[in-house]
Amino acid sequence: MTEPQIAVGILSGKEIEFSFPIKFISSDGTESSGIQKAIYRDGKIHWQGKEYNELSFTPQQSAHAFFELKDVTIGINFHWERKEVQKFKGELKIIVEGEQLTAINVISIEEYLISVISSEMSATASLELLKAHAVISRSWLVNKLRVENGELRVTLQPDSAAHSQLSILNSQLIKWYDHEAHKNFDVCADDHCQRYQGITRASTPQAIEAVSATRGEVLMYKGAICDTRFSKCCGGAFEEFQNCWENVKHPYLIRQRDSKTEKQLPDLTIEAEADKWIRTSPVAFCNTQDKKILSQVLNNYDQETADFYRWKVSYSQQELSELIHQRSGIDFGQIIDLIPVERGTSGRLVRLKIVGTLRTLIIGKELEIRRTLSTSHLYSSAFVVDKEYGDELPSRFILTGAGWGHGVGLCQIGAAVMGEQGYKYEEILSHYYPGSTLEKQYK
Repeated sequence: MTEPQIAVGILSGKEIEFSFPIKFISSDGTESSGIQKAIYRDGKIHWQGKEYNELSFTPQQSAHAFFELKDVTIGINFHWERKEVQKFKGELKIIVEGEQLTAINVISIEEYLISVISSEMSATASLELLKAHAVISRSWLVNKLRVENGELRVTLQPDSAAHSQLSILNSQLIKWYDHEAHKNFDVCADDHCQRYQGITRASTPQAIEAVSATRGEVLMYKGAICDTRFSKCCGGAFEEFQNCWENVKHPYLIRQRDSKTEKQLPDLTIEAEADKWIRTSPVAFCNTQDKKILSQVLNNYDQETADFYRWKVSYSQQELSELIHQRSGIDFGQIIDLIPVERGTSGRLVRLKIVGTLRTLIIGKELEIRRTLSTSHLYSSAFVVDKEYGDELPSRFILTGAGWGHGVGLCQIGAAVMGEQGYKYEEILSHYYPGSTLEKQYK
């Protein structure tokens, strides 16, 4: 297999502003440079007085060429969401999707990966961490692709919105979100797929070396490419795949403690054990306040979140009842209680009962719980609840939690600590994906 190219969806809108610092050539042979604008009108792309069904631009000299896109949103629906001007190598393609335009970057997988590991974390992180992340980012991507007629094609899921699953039964709303099968490009550029910001984040020789040294390498388990999930901070214990997404067990995504010195892990599916675990600060790779390590792993906007291993969120009765109503679309009335129903192997809630004066409902899985209890995303669903009372109903709810993200697969903070402690990337990968093996897919 030769190195494939992929199409990355960057942004959508009625108008797309872009610029070419050097000459680019459009698909109809027009040379252009400087600031440009494409506009959606009547199902067509309007650019420089002409109409197009699809429009692409390639640089005249490709070695150091790049294009810029204005108003690219990063951190969609997260607490640090913002817009940026971003720079990209490769080809710019503009297509019509629905009643708007979508800008797509066509680029080789290895060039894409240099950006991903520089976007997901700081490119100044340890070489072994960057190598490990290059392998899992490549594995995740190639896992989503299949070989068809000698080329890589996207394996599309059944037509659905964001491949979510919903079950409402016996006063339960159980929903999970998986990576959307994008119809017109392979992956998107935000955390929904993998964070990709082109060459906006400066890549270092170390990031380039990490991708080059692992070129074509993916993680395998019994002949299949691994589904290499990852999150910011597991909170000291790994979550299992089926507790966050589809009810399928992956043998390399299993219950384990994020430590080499402390092997024992309490059964965090038991409420009393989860409560004790979350309220304390157990030894783990990701239990660190080392600013040097964190600055290597977290980009400037991620560092706005200082507490991730253990954290607290407090809501008044009014704040919580209004938040849940707004986020779920269901009026529970005043909130009487938040009751854990089922926890996963990391202590993350898989099902939570919301008891209100008007309605009682069990919700899940972990991301649905996080979305319901925050204006963006609660750091994780591994939390316990304390209540303060004024009258008969609670006046305040205090959530004490553990970790940042779903906790499945590689823990970025933990892996960063392992890298700083001298572990090789193969050891980091075997720790977070037990039983997996490395294999080169292309040269």
